[in-house]
This record gives sequence, C-alpha cells and structure tokens, in this order.
Amino acid sequence: MTDDPLVRNFETQAEVCAQFGSAFYGELARLIAHDLAGGVRALFAPWEGASFEDQMGAAVTLRFLGAIHELALSGEDAALSAAFPPDGDAAAAWAAAKAAIGRDPARFAAFMAHEPQTNEVRRSACLLPGFLAVAQATGLPLACLELGASAGLNQLWRRYHYDYDAAGIWGDPASPLALTAEWTGPPPPLDARIEVASTAACDRKPIDIADPVQRRRLKAYLWPDQVERLARFDAAAEMAIAAGVNVEAADAVDWTLARAAPRAGAATVVYHSIFWQYLGPRVQAALTEAVEIHAAAATPDAPLAWLRMEPAPGRLMPIELRLMLWPSGEERRLATVQAHGAWVNWEG
Repeated sequence: MTDDPLVRNFETQAEVCAQFGSAFYGELARLIAHDLAGGVRALFAPWEGASFEDQMGAAVTLRFLGAIHELALSGEDAALSAAFPPDGDAAAAWAAAKAAIGRDPARFAAFMAHEPQTNEVRRSACLLPGFLAVAQATGLPLACLELGASAGLNQLWRRYHYDYDAAGIWGDPASPLALTAEWTGPPPPLDARIEVASTAACDRKPIDIADPVQRRRLKAYLWPDQVERLARFDAAAEMAIAAGVNVEAADAVDWTLARAAPRAGAATVVYHSIFWQYLGPRVQAALTEAVEIHAAAATPDAPLAWLRMEPAPGRLMPIELRLMLWPSGEERRLATVQAHGAWVNWEG
C-alpha cells in the first residue's frame, strides 16, 4: 500500500464509489489515484502534509471530482461533457479533465476551496423518523433549525412523500418528489401527530438554488451515473424555488446561539446531516457548547432537541441518526443509515 495519503484517498474513494453504485466515478477515481502529478497535484497544495484521515475528513477527493463534474455540466468543455454519462468513458473524461486543468487551473482551485455542499435530498428519509420521534416524545409543534443547510432542500422534508417498504408510507402522495428507503428494524412512529411551527436554516456559504450557476455547483457533487439522484435533485430544486426557501448566511455557532433558545409551546429542533466533519475540532466544541447553553434552559413545555445524521464519533462509518432531547438530556441512537439515504436500520 502506498504511503501517499492523497493516493490512498483516491483509491479509497474509488472503492466507495463502486460499492455505492457509481462505476463511472469508481473508475475515474482509480485513474486519478495513479496520475497525480504536475498541475493536478498542485491543486491539492492546501492539504499537502495532512494525514489520510484529515484529507478524508476534508473530502478532498469529492472536491476534485465535483470540480470536474461542474465543468462537464456547464457544457463549456465539449470533450469532457461528451465523456461523462450517459455514455461514460472514464479514461476519456480524465484525459479531457487534465487538459482543462492545464488551461485553467484557477477554476478548479476556486471550486475546491470550499467544502462540499452535498445537499442530498434523500437524507430527508433518514431525518423524518427523527422529527417524528421528537413530535411523539413532546407532543408539541416543531421549530426546526437546520445547520449547514446548503440550498435548503432538506428544509422541505414535510412536503415530500416517503415509502419505507413494509414499514409504511408518510406524507402527501401527490408530492412532486417521492423518496424511498429500504427499512429494517421495528417500524418508526409514522402515526405521530406532527406540526411544524417554523423553519429556518443557515450555511456559511448558502447556495441560491434559483441561480443556474450556483445550482450547477450543487448538482456537481452528485455522482454523474446515478440518474435517480440527479432526478431527485432536479425535482427538489424546483420545489425549493417555488416555495421560496431561504438559507441565511451565518456562522453555525453564532447562529445557534442567536436562534436556538427554547421557547414555550414548541419543541426547538437543531438538526444537520453530513455537516459535522467539515467543522474541525474547535468549532465542533464551540457548537456543542452553544447547544448545551440553550439545553440548560429547556423545560417540558419548551424542550430542545438535537438531531444529527453524522458519522459515528471519530470514524467515517457508520452514519448514525442520533437524538438528544432536553430537559432530560437523554441521548439515543435512533438508527444507522446509508450516507445517501438509501436505507435505514431503525433502532428507535
């Protein structure tokens, strides 16, 4: 095995993509792993010297793949666009990408400078049972606050329709977007009465889904041969535009301190999905402290919930759905889930 953390990251990414059903990205990542030199290598200068784990946490491979996909989606490089799915020739795509990097490395560097904003809408299928658990436990309307919301597609979770196979269905059957997830374990509380009193969201760099360029950037983080994911994104994006979804530009710690105080007659729910790893230890500690400050003021009539769909602490897998609920301060692992929302193993 190579000692080069960057090569190892691309080799690992190749395996992950192949396992998650993206043969095209699996092959492309494998080709990149064995061809990291010159101008290509220079794009990773901000992470040179970082460990394999730190590079993986910063998702450097996904930043790079996203930058290539964004150019392919733009149609500005005919050779690259032609090599991407549906035809999908990874070798031709990599040759075209290297040529594009040689012509305009600054475009790639600018894209990679910001952490991935993977607004995977099917993660709502993992979050919904958590919201239902809060509603069932408190009997109160939910005041929902999303951190790292990107374009805010998962703010619309209550407007989607859900099918959990034998576990049941939930939501409006006429919704423009139907989400499916394979379910194992006991059934979730799909019959819990749920009311949403308010929704708000923040992101350090929100994406305006109505802006075609910003929308393309967000779509670029999806894997190009996963047609169903792309279709879900398009449907959710149109719903978000129609609904006028708003994401505030704010630091997550400051915003949580300002917005997450418990209020009488509602269950305040701070939630996020595949967001924690991008914060770094100091910001993670500060955000935990911000939540705990508000938790100290929680009462049965003004509870506070912290719902997280994130990797297990100190690891990249498994992805866990965890809930802390105050004033009791009880923490439960509700489920383990697939990172893109394809399945839920419910513990309840």
